Amino acid sequence: MSAAKDLLSNYQHVIQRLTLTTGSQGVFDVTVDGDLIFSKDQAGRHDEPGEILGLFEKSVGHVSRYGQG
Repeated sequence: MSAAKDLLSNYQHVIQRLTLTTGSQGVFDVTVDGDLIFSKDQAGRHDEPGEILGLFEKSVGHVSRYGQG
């Protein structure tokens, strides 16, 4: 849940919907606007702390974090 918490804590002002969907065999994929930004299966590992947040920021471009103007 830390990826979802990171995203909502920092970008709640721009995320309209965040959906967590369970899958079989530990599937963990993160998509932004239909684009896959992280896949546990493709990476062969779990995400590192803060990794999803960094990939989200790279995907959406420059958007100020919540509360930072």
